[in-house]
Amino acid sequence: MSTVLPFKGLRPKSDLASQIASPPYDVLSSAEARALVKENRLSFLRVNKPEVDFPPEQSAYSEEVYNSGKKILENMISAGQLVKDNQPAFYLYQLSWLGKSQTGLVCLCSVDEYENGFIKKHELTRPQKVNDRADHMLALNTQVGPVMMTLKPNQEINRLFDKLTESVPEIDFEADDSVRHRIWVVSDADSIGSLKEAFEAVDFLYIADGHHRSESAAEVRRRLKEQNSSHHGSEPYNYFLSVIFPSDQMRILSYNRVVTDLGRLSLEELLENALENFIIEKSERPFEPLTNTEFGIYSQGKWYKLTVRDKVFDASSVTASIGSAILENCFLKTYLKIDDVRKDPRIEFVGGIRGLGELERLVDSGKFAIAFSVSAVTVGQLLKVADANQIMPPKSTWFEPKLRSGLLSHTFD
Repeated sequence: MSTVLPFKGLRPKSDLASQIASPPYDVLSSAEARALVKENRLSFLRVNKPEVDFPPEQSAYSEEVYNSGKKILENMISAGQLVKDNQPAFYLYQLSWLGKSQTGLVCLCSVDEYENGFIKKHELTRPQKVNDRADHMLALNTQVGPVMMTLKPNQEINRLFDKLTESVPEIDFEADDSVRHRIWVVSDADSIGSLKEAFEAVDFLYIADGHHRSESAAEVRRRLKEQNSSHHGSEPYNYFLSVIFPSDQMRILSYNRVVTDLGRLSLEELLENALENFIIEKSERPFEPLTNTEFGIYSQGKWYKLTVRDKVFDASSVTASIGSAILENCFLKTYLKIDDVRKDPRIEFVGGIRGLGELERLVDSGKFAIAFSVSAVTVGQLLKVADANQIMPPKSTWFEPKLRSGLLSHTFD
C-alpha cells in the first residue's frame, strides 16, 4: 500500500512560471547558478540555492544564506508571484522532450513508508548534503525540491493520468533546454479519491532522483518530532513533496567519467595492461556504448572501444553487472588505483546530457588526461537493485529530463 496525499500547493502565477521555474539545486555549480540568476532575478534558484546572492567565498551552509532564501520566498509570496492554493489538490506534471512525454503525480508521500522500506532506495547519502537540505527546509518552513519517484507500470494509474490531462493545463511552457513543462490541478473530490485508491493498490514506490531530499525530509521529521511534545503523526512534516512517474515512461542517460592523470603510466602502458581484462580496439569516432560490457576511452586525441572479457565480472550480480561497476572494479581500481570513486579527487563525473563532445573538451583542455564513456543504466536494472535492497554504484544514473524547482512547493503551515 502506498500513501499519497493532496496538499495546498504553493505555485507561480501561470504567466510567470517560465521565469520562476529553475533547474534543481544540485545539477548546477554555484558559479553556473550565479550566472543564471544574474540574467533572471525571478529565478527560483535564489530560494533553492540561496548562496547565489552572496560572494563565492561565503559558505553555502551558513544561517545567513538559508535566511536569505527564506526572505526571497516570502517576498515572492507577498508580491503575488507565488500563490498558495486554498484547498488540497493533487497535481499532474508532464515533461515532454525529444518526442517523448512522461506524466507524474505531484503529491505528498509518507516519511514512515520511506523509513519502513515501502519507498525503496538505491543510493547512499552523505551527511553534509542531508543536513544542508534539512537546514534549508527548516529555515524556509517549506519543501521546495520535489523527490522524483517511480512505480512499476500500472494500467489504472495510466488511465487516470490520461483522463485527467485531457483538459487545458494551468501551467504550460517550454524551457530553454527544449523541455516542455505542463501542470494540471486536480482538486475535485472524485478524482482525488480515485488517485488515492489507485495508489493504495501499489506495493512499493522507488526513489529515482532525490535520495538526499528524501533523507533530509526524514531528518526534518526527526528534529521537529523531538521538539513537539504533542506529536501525533499527521503533522505536515511527516510527509515529503514527490513526483511519481511510471517507470516505463522514464529515461536514464549515461553518466560518464573523467580522470586527471594516468598515474605513472603512459597511455600505451595503460592500454597494454588493460588487455588482461578487456579487448581493446581503436575507434574512428567517439564511442558511445550500448551495452554494459562496452566502454569508450578518449585520451591524447584518440578514441578506443573496450569490451570486457568473459568471467572478469560477476554477471549474475544485479549490481556488479552494471557498466559503471564493471569499469570501477575492472579498470579504475586495477589500473588507475582509484579505490573509492566517491572520495578520490582525481575523478569527476559528467552527465550524459552534455554529450561525448564534453568528454573530448575536458581532456583536450589539459585538466583531465582520460575520459570514459559508459552505457546508460536501464530503469529495469535500477528497480532490480532496489528490490534486492542493494546500492547502485556511485554516479550511475542521470535522469533526463529534470524536474524544475519552484513550480510546486509544500509549506509546513
